[in-house]
Amino acid sequence: MSGANVKPRKRRPEPKDRLDGQESAGGVRRHVTYQLLIEIERPVRVRIGRFGEFDFPAGRYVYTGSARRNFEARIARHLRTEKALRWHIDYLLAAPGVRIAGIRRYVEVECAINRATPGSVALPGFGASDCRAGCGSHLKYLG
Repeated sequence: MSGANVKPRKRRPEPKDRLDGQESAGGVRRHVTYQLLIEIERPVRVRIGRFGEFDFPAGRYVYTGSARRNFEARIARHLRTEKALRWHIDYLLAAPGVRIAGIRRYVEVECAINRATPGSVALPGFGASDCRAGCGSHLKYLG
């Protein structure tokens, strides 16, 4: 049988909202998920959107987020002190005595990283308003 009559198999397009294993033009997997390692030096009360006021104990926290586009710009925005308060994390980071102590970057999806991260839920629903995996919160208290 001759291969001349065989049509090449079409590749199924990747979903546009796929986060796991996104590739750049060069085939290298891009970062899509980040974690902010946060330190709160003393207990602080913060008003956070629909949550109202919440008391955060002093200690270490980790916030897991993602960005499909402009990944490094999103991280840079979190590091800025002057910004419009848009996301839950913005309100916390704007509070006195709260600082980002480190940043981790991942190619895996946000919820998988969040679920694999130790710690307890700091505030149910925090940073997880669009979460469909049942994480409960994307902010965890580490102690």
